[in-house]
Amino acid sequence: MEKNESYAKQRDAKNILKLREMRNHLPTFCAEFFIGIENNTSVLTRIAYAQDLHVFFTFLSNEIPEFESKDIRLFTLSDLNKLTAEHIELFLDYLNLYYIDGKKFINNDKAKARKLATIRSLLKYFYKKDKISQNVAQKVDMPKIYSKNIIRLEQNEVHKLLDIADRGDLALTRQQKDFHKHTRIRDLAILMLFLGTGIRISELVGININDINFDNNSFVITRKGGNQYILYFSDEVATALLDYKRVREQIKVAKDEDTNAFFLSLQNKRITTRAVQNLVKKYSRIASPLKKISPHKLRSTYGTNLYQQTHDIYIVADVLGHKDVNTTKKHYAAISENIRKDASTRIKLRSDDTDE
Repeated sequence: MEKNESYAKQRDAKNILKLREMRNHLPTFCAEFFIGIENNTSVLTRIAYAQDLHVFFTFLSNEIPEFESKDIRLFTLSDLNKLTAEHIELFLDYLNLYYIDGKKFINNDKAKARKLATIRSLLKYFYKKDKISQNVAQKVDMPKIYSKNIIRLEQNEVHKLLDIADRGDLALTRQQKDFHKHTRIRDLAILMLFLGTGIRISELVGININDINFDNNSFVITRKGGNQYILYFSDEVATALLDYKRVREQIKVAKDEDTNAFFLSLQNKRITTRAVQNLVKKYSRIASPLKKISPHKLRSTYGTNLYQQTHDIYIVADVLGHKDVNTTKKHYAAISENIRKDASTRIKLRSDDTDE
């Protein structure tokens, strides 16, 4: 990898190689499918499809008599014509609990819906190409996905989270306190950036030193699909980032490809998404023990706060990088009880001066 190459390009290159390896364990016709959908999907989406298809063909080989013990790589398009809606329904039932290589898997309705969508996409592709006679997956209803309450931090919890990251806490273990001495400034900057801009975890780990402009408090990120976008941050966030920048300038990276990475691990490599998830979990379970807070929940917190400040769903959608404003409405624009109460007082049923 070239050291000046963007993190997004480095990540995509690794994932392209990963997808090629995964294709070697799937039916040969899957390669045509992945090439055919390349212009409309990200490489991460295609990797998820490959994982789902491996589960599906493993199911067919192990559970369906018509395909008994068939090597997954030897499935053909003619085999797809043998599929029935009943096979797909049996697959959805199989997903409730199954084992692969001795490892146990349990899928909820959301996971089952995603795998059904993958099968639909595969069959739709070859049906449109007139290479199979029907898309039987279209006859199977999607599992019903029930909406969940939005989990986010309240303002007092945000204050507590940042205070714990900044000062430490008695609830931290001895080992965590030792780490905290070395990561305090970095961790605070990461949390401030999440809560102050609503970026995704993949966008955060991909930030390079030269992506940040402290002259106007802005930075460049690479959104899903590879498009670059400029976001802005407050002076409060800028202070935390500058504090970490001074620390970062004293660190010599372990790998040339990470020379320009802004956030580093204790191993002096670009910080990983897993490390970021762990640090968010470490502080948030002390600040808000009854809530399971992840980086995405910090994004939800920012989105909801921004909506409460602006009452403009389109601004929130734009900042969060949502192509569909309905996604924003569903996940981030939860109206707090205070806003509902305030709205109720604005409705006047009678004038103040009632005629006798």
